[in-house]
Amino acid sequence: MVHIKSEREIDRLRASADLVGRALGEVARHIRPGVTTAELDAIAEDYLRTHNGRPAFKGYRVGNLPPFPGTLCVSVNDVVVHGIPGPYVLQEGDLLSVDCGVELDGYYGDYAYTFAVGSISEEKAALCRVTYEALLEGVARAVHGHRVGDISAAVQDYCESRGYGVVRDLVGHGIGRKLHEDPQVPNFGRRGTGRKLKEGMTLCIEPMINQRTPEVVTDPDGWTVRTADGLPSAHYEHMVVVRRGQPEVLSTFAYIEEHIEAPYTAEAQVSHG
Repeated sequence: MVHIKSEREIDRLRASADLVGRALGEVARHIRPGVTTAELDAIAEDYLRTHNGRPAFKGYRVGNLPPFPGTLCVSVNDVVVHGIPGPYVLQEGDLLSVDCGVELDGYYGDYAYTFAVGSISEEKAALCRVTYEALLEGVARAVHGHRVGDISAAVQDYCESRGYGVVRDLVGHGIGRKLHEDPQVPNFGRRGTGRKLKEGMTLCIEPMINQRTPEVVTDPDGWTVRTADGLPSAHYEHMVVVRRGQPEVLSTFAYIEEHIEAPYTAEAQVSHG
């Protein structure tokens, strides 16, 4: 069942989104070669808890899998999503997707950003740019009277027309008093299909785009999802309120980009080999 949010509930979600953004901004300050993903995870957990938030991912359960052990999902290079924080030491040229979730006063925030670690290749920068632009294409369709398939098709068409692989095994979702609510929001589909969008619906739109193949595999830990060909993947996510005429984006990358140059911009540090 899809829950249409009141303006009071949207205010709560806006506050949760803001806390996620500020936590990601704190993480951004520490992303550099030589830092471990476990160190970044500890920074995020401390920030969320200090600001009265509960890490939403830590202890999260799916089926018979062991509970997710991290505050962040930290996904490096060929890891698409759900990378587990640990001893991995970030290297110059890595792509690092960081997904953060929080529960604040009973409402959830959840979004993601892909970082460049130092200078990245032109291919990785292009992947980030297309994934980010596809996110904006999808968000623009989150308008009252459209359908979920309009969001999905916008993302798919934008990425596939440029030669990238759109992951089909993982989807965006609704968000509110639960981390994952209806409806599911795939990154592939046909315009004019799927659930009709209504004002007050709150969605997490999150393109997960691979450099080449759309196929993915899962590590034995049951969580870590990788590209099947070992090539890089990028992931950006926004929290969005469906409105009439124009969607409202609750999340922001501004806190992050106070500290870094976005890998999808012309100003990003790019290695030319």
